Amino acid sequence: MAKLGVIFSSFQLPITSSSLPNSSSPPRRPPRRSLRPPRQPLLSDVRVDLTAPASASEPSTRRLLKYYARLASKIARDGRLTDFLMIAESVLSSDAVASESPQFVARVDTRMVSRGIYDLLRSGGLDVVLDFLNGVERLGFCPASFFDESAIGALGVECRRLVERRRLEEFVELMETLAGYRFFVKDIVDPDVVLRIFVQKRDVDMAVRYASIFPHSQLLLCSIMNEFGKKHDLESSIRTFEAIKKTCAGYNMFACRSIIDICGLCGDLLRSRSIFEEMLAQKITPNTYVFNSLMNVNARDLSYTLHVYRHMQALGVALDVASYNIILKACCNAKRVDLAQDMYKEMKDLASIGVLRLDVITYSTMIKVFADAKLWQMALNVKEDMLVAGVGLNIVTWSSLISAFANAGEVDRAVQMFEEMILAGCAPNAQCCNILLHAFVESCQYDRAFRLFHTWKQSGFKIFQNTKKREHDITHGSSIPEHLTGDGLSESICFYDSKPLGNMVIVPFRPTVATFNILMKACGSDHYRAKALMDEMKVMNLSPNQISWSILIDSYGTSQNIWGAIQTFKTMRSFGLKPDVIAYTTAIKACVKNENPKMAFVLFEEMKRQKLQPNLVTYNTLLRAHSRYGSLREIQQCLAIYQDMRKAGYNSIDYHLKELLEEWCEGVLSGGKQNKSLLGASHSHSLKKPYSLLIEKVATHLKKDASENQTIDIRGLTKVEARIIVLSVLRMTKEKYQSGDPIKDDILIISGVGKYTASHELEVQHAIIKVLQDELGLEVTNHATRCQDAIGSVRAIEEQCGIEFLGYINLSSHY
Repeated sequence: MAKLGVIFSSFQLPITSSSLPNSSSPPRRPPRRSLRPPRQPLLSDVRVDLTAPASASEPSTRRLLKYYARLASKIARDGRLTDFLMIAESVLSSDAVASESPQFVARVDTRMVSRGIYDLLRSGGLDVVLDFLNGVERLGFCPASFFDESAIGALGVECRRLVERRRLEEFVELMETLAGYRFFVKDIVDPDVVLRIFVQKRDVDMAVRYASIFPHSQLLLCSIMNEFGKKHDLESSIRTFEAIKKTCAGYNMFACRSIIDICGLCGDLLRSRSIFEEMLAQKITPNTYVFNSLMNVNARDLSYTLHVYRHMQALGVALDVASYNIILKACCNAKRVDLAQDMYKEMKDLASIGVLRLDVITYSTMIKVFADAKLWQMALNVKEDMLVAGVGLNIVTWSSLISAFANAGEVDRAVQMFEEMILAGCAPNAQCCNILLHAFVESCQYDRAFRLFHTWKQSGFKIFQNTKKREHDITHGSSIPEHLTGDGLSESICFYDSKPLGNMVIVPFRPTVATFNILMKACGSDHYRAKALMDEMKVMNLSPNQISWSILIDSYGTSQNIWGAIQTFKTMRSFGLKPDVIAYTTAIKACVKNENPKMAFVLFEEMKRQKLQPNLVTYNTLLRAHSRYGSLREIQQCLAIYQDMRKAGYNSIDYHLKELLEEWCEGVLSGGKQNKSLLGASHSHSLKKPYSLLIEKVATHLKKDASENQTIDIRGLTKVEARIIVLSVLRMTKEKYQSGDPIKDDILIISGVGKYTASHELEVQHAIIKVLQDELGLEVTNHATRCQDAIGSVRAIEEQCGIEFLGYINLSSHY
């Protein structure tokens, strides 16, 4: 018989089967009176003394296991988890109860243990609890079984505290530990909340590590990737995508589709294409959804979209209706009506045999293709196809139809389509209303736009709910009220008073910032009305954007109120809006209109300090800032703008600038005399040759210091062009001399190519000499009459380079 002995302190009580009472109560110490209060037994003194293995069926052993299980449970309830582990280890490591160990594990009261864990967690004993979990897992317990709902809640509080204190690495390690103990970690802390924090911190590694804890890790990783994409952090999204590929040992098609969409969101189309090429290189065939995302991202590039479409067909991947819709979208973006028509015909053929079912997006996109091309009749034909197929029109379809008429200048038909939409029970949105208002403004029907706007604000839109019969009547043209084909304004209000067929709902009109911008543009030079509209916008809790302020600036400039335009431009900053290129260009345009080029150039320099790239309108406006050039500084300003414009890749209208250059250069002639024949010849020549080379040459010469030696190369130029360049240098030299800069040397003019000058170069040379001597009275000295040293050097240059010098101009005696 096995003999168990339990020692409390120095007192030993042998326990045998014969000494056990018949009752099921555990053995007790005989009562003894003591002068000292009884103390708790030291569990370090507890041991199990096993001399022989016990029978598995012996009742005494089971009673002992029950006793120790209850004892351990009570100790754990008091928060003494270390002592619980000591008792459990002593019992479970005994050979006598090896076969009965599941009985001990099953008899432990998990509710008591959970209560102790709860109290410890509430008092900040997270480390003690983690050591306890490690111990019970080693002894064969299921650690998660000791946590009831209250203990899980307390554990969640501790975990969230780690997150709030941004001890994120420690939190992730804790979650990994709990997941290893088979906890449902999703119930402890919401993973989406934690992942958003990792995304905000741009901590990809920790986000991937935390997501990998969960069984649905791939879905969480895709969510992380999309969150990085929303923040336009493409590199973090790519790193997350690489982690997904490692976890699934291949390509997850949903992840591939998501990363391609993110590339499109971040504007990196080449990266989306490289991902696609990488998949093909790995001999992986993308599915339809991946192909659709790739085509949609690259829908602005029709050639590439069609390339993907053909590749899709070659691989045998089935095209769905979304695939065809994206191709139609690409055709719409490229303004290729013919290709869109061919694709639409192919879709209708497939639909006729039941392969495809065209949806509202198909028809709406096709209507937009025709609307942008101003083909409203063909847009109506698509609408008929749509109704025959039993597809209802939505707000996008109606807006595209209205836009088709508006773009073609058919304003009355646009109003009629707008009213048909309301009769069909479709409530217009702000964009639909803006299309109609913009059509009125573009057709100069300003009062009509304002009247319609105020009517919408006062009455809203009366939409009939029960509209099945009315939709049938409208679409088949059998019972459209006569007032719908009239003017479309006063009559458009009359149908509100018609008898409703069912329940009627009044939809209020909610204008947007774009609505007010359209009306402000209609104000023209009436800046008071435009300012009132902006104030009304603020009353409706709408914040004017940069376009709103630009329109107001233009209104002041058009009304010749340059002070008001500049003041509005400055006020824009006080509302927290940084002026953009459009605002600066509008302010510059206002200055030019009011003949204040100095302020225009000040704004231009400020614009460049703000690192804003001027557009074509900005450059052309500044080039027309002067009706004539009065000084060298002004001409240098405009030539600098011209060169800046050319570097930016814009093509300017050189004719205006050349005319002003001619006028400025001719001003050097004494008495203001000009050679009218040469100016007239320049106009005939202007139609044959661009002036960019001439203007660049003038700009190069005017950048030089007038006090230095000036060399003018007129080879290959016409008489007019040579005249302009020579006179521009003389005009610069004259203004520098008049401002106090001395003239230190003569001007050297290179006139022709080769030792034997051709007749054309001789004509140019004679024309220039005539201007210099006869009109300006300058002393022109041929190189042969110079001093001997100069003649030798000049002839050496002639023989070496094969060029001929016209001569020297002596300026000192003239000025």
